[in-house]
Amino acid sequence: MKRIIFCISLLAIFVSVKAQQPAMRLWYNQPAHFFEESIPLGNGKLGALVYGGTQKDTIYLNDITYWTGKPVDPNEGLGKAKWIPEIRKALFAENYRTADSLQHFVQGEQSASYQPLGTLNIINLNTGAVSNYYRELNLDSALAHISYQQNGIQFTREYFATHRDSLIAIHIKANQAGAINLHIQLTAQTPHKVKATNNQLTMTGHTTGSETESVHACTIVRLLPQGGKVIASDSTLTLTNADNATIYIVNATSFNGFDKHPVKDGASYIDNAVNAAWHTQNFTYSEFKDRHIKEYQQIYNRIKLQLGNKEYTNNLPTDQLLRRYSSSTAPLPEAAQRYLETLYFQFGRYLLLSCSRTPNIPANLQGLWTPHLFSPWRGNYTMNINLEENYWPADPANMSETIQPLIGFVKGLSATGKHTARNFYGINEGWCAAHNSDPWCKTSPVGEGKESPEWANWNLGGAWLVNALWDHYLYSQDKQLLQNTIYPLMEGSSKFFQQWLVTNPNKPNELITAPSTSPENEYVTDKGYHGTTCYGGTADLAIIRELFMNMQQARKSLGLKPDKEMDDKLHRLHPYTVGSQGDLNEWYYDWKDYDIHHRHQSHLIGLYPGMHLQALAKQTKDSTILAAAHQTLIQKGDESTGWSTGWRINLWARLGDGNHAYKIYQNLLSYVSPEGYRGKDAVHHGGTYPNLFDAHPPFQIDGNFGGTAGVCEMLVQSSVDMTAKKPVYNIHLLPALPDAWANGEIKGIRTRGGLTIDMKWENKLVTSLQIKAVTDVDVNITYNNKSSRMKLRQGGIIKFSSCK
Repeated sequence: MKRIIFCISLLAIFVSVKAQQPAMRLWYNQPAHFFEESIPLGNGKLGALVYGGTQKDTIYLNDITYWTGKPVDPNEGLGKAKWIPEIRKALFAENYRTADSLQHFVQGEQSASYQPLGTLNIINLNTGAVSNYYRELNLDSALAHISYQQNGIQFTREYFATHRDSLIAIHIKANQAGAINLHIQLTAQTPHKVKATNNQLTMTGHTTGSETESVHACTIVRLLPQGGKVIASDSTLTLTNADNATIYIVNATSFNGFDKHPVKDGASYIDNAVNAAWHTQNFTYSEFKDRHIKEYQQIYNRIKLQLGNKEYTNNLPTDQLLRRYSSSTAPLPEAAQRYLETLYFQFGRYLLLSCSRTPNIPANLQGLWTPHLFSPWRGNYTMNINLEENYWPADPANMSETIQPLIGFVKGLSATGKHTARNFYGINEGWCAAHNSDPWCKTSPVGEGKESPEWANWNLGGAWLVNALWDHYLYSQDKQLLQNTIYPLMEGSSKFFQQWLVTNPNKPNELITAPSTSPENEYVTDKGYHGTTCYGGTADLAIIRELFMNMQQARKSLGLKPDKEMDDKLHRLHPYTVGSQGDLNEWYYDWKDYDIHHRHQSHLIGLYPGMHLQALAKQTKDSTILAAAHQTLIQKGDESTGWSTGWRINLWARLGDGNHAYKIYQNLLSYVSPEGYRGKDAVHHGGTYPNLFDAHPPFQIDGNFGGTAGVCEMLVQSSVDMTAKKPVYNIHLLPALPDAWANGEIKGIRTRGGLTIDMKWENKLVTSLQIKAVTDVDVNITYNNKSSRMKLRQGGIIKFSSCK
């Protein structure tokens, strides 16, 4: 009877959902002076930071395969595993100081560094005062524009980076014939040579380090003017008296895979760059532009979001919009607030589409954008949260293509990680990966014997990443990908951790990790020792518990019998414990955190992005653990770094507290000054820079992605229950909707189980709904304080006439 009532109610409310999202654009009334004000463009491999100056337009160029280093040495760390028993001996004697000291013997070399490709300067040779300046990034088309008037002439520049045609294009025009006069100069911070010939600049060079051991690159800039004259000299093209002009930028590097030497086995980067330059003759600028927009919008347009029901005219520059959003003295109107919140959500989607489209090379700490010769933290892959957070919105925000580079990268980690497992840990089964990596798929601990174990010695990176891949399967329902790629990667990781777990000598039936750390956090023992190395850290066991549970679910999905040995070890893992203050203990004992407000909340991985804390609470009918997680978040506070703020949005949303999740989302949108600005009004903390880049500070892109994922988590949550014969996907609509978003609509959000949902809500109640399925699936859908079970068919859209 309940199901019949549910179907009738759906029939009564159903209309086609067509979200009326306003135009999404960032705009400014002045050029960028700092990196954090520039406009980012990217095609997934090539990137550009457009400053948009009128006299000198600086454009930093990036290629996501342009890194220092070479393939890892499979013998790195050989013999270091002998220190593991010594560390365990010290730990079980409660000699944590000695354990911390010995950890330095189990460290390897540092990761490689991401480096900028080059700098293109477009220098305006016209003189005279400039007025009516405008600079824009249109997210709906992935086009950037600048325009201004000089001497009564209107000048415009249009920029885009196209994935389809692997180039960056710039079109310059004026509303008066013969008015364009400029220099085009190409240079780089890394070793390089530039040659100007006819209408072309060709730059060759390599990353810092030995020329015979580095990634090489060839960058070609082609100038195609209409009218005027071009003179080539040194590293400069001079264009005079042109009507308009088009600039094409292409690049190729010698990077040829994580296991290929960049010189001895490198790709034919010069030939590949020349071929790419020839391709610029195949279409007109307008055709390239149309091809770019069509390909980009095919993915970007899958989601449309409208928050609130009031129209907003985007008449305030984005930097001012951001400032006033954080202001208590000049607050924004409600419609403007909802607009900025939507803009930030879609900007995260734009960024991921722009920096994660290269096979086997995922988005790094800065996506793919940097103006710095040596980026903060080497611009590497930090796998104790940051790389994972980059991909949280990929599936729910309907951009599954962007996760493919991560899958290929993890396959590379599984190859090098076998050597790390053997050399550093004495384990000959499976693979593991530590804290830092690079395109060479480095998996060994870093630190060179002198860095703190709190981050350098952590070895759970591979396990966390394969858990993310399993989650991708839940969204995609791609059984072939699971069987051929994801499951073997999960299996290799689980084999390592089945061997890495040790029996607690004080509790023979209990399994723990030793040595253990909690990423980048520090404890104070009951005896007053301030350290980092311990045994049985909660974060370790959370990731391993999630891995083992996911493995059993993956085996069931593939028709395999449960792994009894793994199941036994899963049940023997040291359980969660609650501290004296009601919080979830981060350490084996109820020790104090050295910094109670620490940015990492690694022991809450089982709540988000993991799924097992809620599952355990449901199985045991005991919410004590969830209450402890809630108390932990209260202790942590609401102020943190950018990426940590992004994580906390999702944690609060997972707990169902939409208003607190929204409060943290507002914190993420706090204005932060560019790092180069140090005036008396400078603001430097976690939040958002004028160009909407996340401020760790400095810039890290993961906060952007955490924010976008957090919006998804507030609007829709999903999980799978595999205790029955067939999996049942639980879909909860508006599970953590804040009061500020009482009205809205979204089209195209994705859930586990392969569902796409369009819905509209008013006064926090769903008023229209459409669900599409990619496979046969049983779902339990909850909305408007009621639930119902239904079966959806492959390729079908819910037709309520079929609910009888």
